[in-house]
Amino acid sequence: MKTKPKTPITSPACTYCFVKACASCPDSLQPPQFCAMRQEPAILEAVEQRYKEDDQLHQIALEAARTEASGYLVRTRVEDIMDFARRIGAVKIGIAHCIGLMEEARIAADIFMAGGFEIQSVCCKVGAIPKEEVGLQESEKILPGSFEPFCNPVAQAELLANAGTQLNVVIGLCVGHDSLFFMHSVAPATVLVVKDRVLGHNPVAALYTSHSYYKRLK
Repeated sequence: MKTKPKTPITSPACTYCFVKACASCPDSLQPPQFCAMRQEPAILEAVEQRYKEDDQLHQIALEAARTEASGYLVRTRVEDIMDFARRIGAVKIGIAHCIGLMEEARIAADIFMAGGFEIQSVCCKVGAIPKEEVGLQESEKILPGSFEPFCNPVAQAELLANAGTQLNVVIGLCVGHDSLFFMHSVAPATVLVVKDRVLGHNPVAALYTSHSYYKRLK
């Protein structure tokens, strides 16, 4: 369903494009005026050069494309992660997981190990830092008056780096905590599970039902 934005469109705004010229042969379709290919060609050209000149970037980009093509509509995401890891030569996989998804992380670790990988995993509560020590007010806790450890994604990233992981996998880190982990992860990082406590870790369900059950979101 086509939707109209509530504010004027400024570049980049790919979500409001119904032409998709970028997915067609060059010059076969006319992109909209707000398309980044019209508005920011210099940036796009510079990035294209980086793919060609930066060895690590070049390898990861190529193997990501090969993983996508070889597993398209065939492999699950957990299988894609293992295929990608093999393609980039990663033997040691790090798992940064939420304490609330300990069982899921354990299952994923078992699958990765069965696939021939060495696994290092770190829980989000590592360090057991009381929330009030970092500046959170008692009233801001989930359960005021109780001990609540601060989520520690920076330590997760540091510990996995110290363990020498070559690819990190996020399993259920909260919004914001995942951001901090990505900011500090030394190894390339990908996501296996996205946290959504209400929707059984399937956040896209809110988008699919935004016209009905979750109409309040709009």
